Amino acid sequence: MADITIRGAGIFGLSIAWACVQRGARVRVIDPNGPAAGSSGGVVGALAPHVPENWNPKKAFQLESLLMAPAFWAEIEAVGGGISGYAPSGRLQPVADDHALSLAHQRSAAAADLWQGRATWQVVPASSDAWAPESPTGWLVHDTLSALIHPRAACDAMVKALAVTGVEVVAEGEDQGRTVWATGAAGLEELNSQFPRQIGAGIKGQAAVLAYDARGLPQLFGQGVHMIPHTNGTVAVGSTTEREYSAPYDTDQQLDAVIAAARAAVPALRDAPVIERWAGVRPRSRSRAPMLGVWPDRPDQFIANGGFKIGFGMAPKVAEVMADLVLEGHDRIPDGFRFSDNL
Repeated sequence: MADITIRGAGIFGLSIAWACVQRGARVRVIDPNGPAAGSSGGVVGALAPHVPENWNPKKAFQLESLLMAPAFWAEIEAVGGGISGYAPSGRLQPVADDHALSLAHQRSAAAADLWQGRATWQVVPASSDAWAPESPTGWLVHDTLSALIHPRAACDAMVKALAVTGVEVVAEGEDQGRTVWATGAAGLEELNSQFPRQIGAGIKGQAAVLAYDARGLPQLFGQGVHMIPHTNGTVAVGSTTEREYSAPYDTDQQLDAVIAAARAAVPALRDAPVIERWAGVRPRSRSRAPMLGVWPDRPDQFIANGGFKIGFGMAPKVAEVMADLVLEGHDRIPDGFRFSDNL
């Protein structure tokens, strides 16, 4: 008999299962489509922070989670023997004009305070290296808080670590004990049908994988596109943000535009062949923050959804606070992250 049933084997569901198991709970994970079948099976994996200004609970939560990530993923890899693709890569992004340059310097000073000396946000001269975004001003922002991960590999590493503890992901089964619903875009649709206002929506994204080996180099952001040098010797570029779509898993000319933008931004990618095209639907809550907490009027049932583009970066901290809530009744969910904020 399990203490906790996790519905959904994406990044939130698997991370919460892991945190609960680490505290001694008996856990089962159920997903009819298998691990990482939804947006957690994507290809990008940019763990990038929000800018260090206008500080709020969401940014503080994200900072804590990004600082937790190295130990979180190292333990998962050590237990299960999988490779998550996590790397503390840092990030380079161009400075567009004089106003942006002044703002970047202000943010550098803010980061020194807000990031607790654990990471930096610096203005540095643009590089002539092939692996660097072209900058109109000759300056780049380099932050050391950004990291990267390979989404599919990370979920696989978590499945392997959970298996070592006796937890398997199964396709079907009855709820046992308390239940956490981490069911992504499909779960948002179900919630929308049960409440008078829209709780959230699935947002389509498209991304691509290019054959270029930039292992060990920083991730880049330019022309509105993330360029992620994965540890397997490929580069992922993405992604689109599509609120209206008819074919959620098909790629089209919008992805062509993303690839063209990446090639325009970074000389190294101009001749790199495309080896994979990906499309999927990411869950975004109405508040745009992860949506966590008790399911109203459902005793012993909880919700963890709305990871959208930042789910992997938020996962270590989401797992911790959800384990606190589900196992101990201790509510440490920050303002703006509660399920009730979306009602």
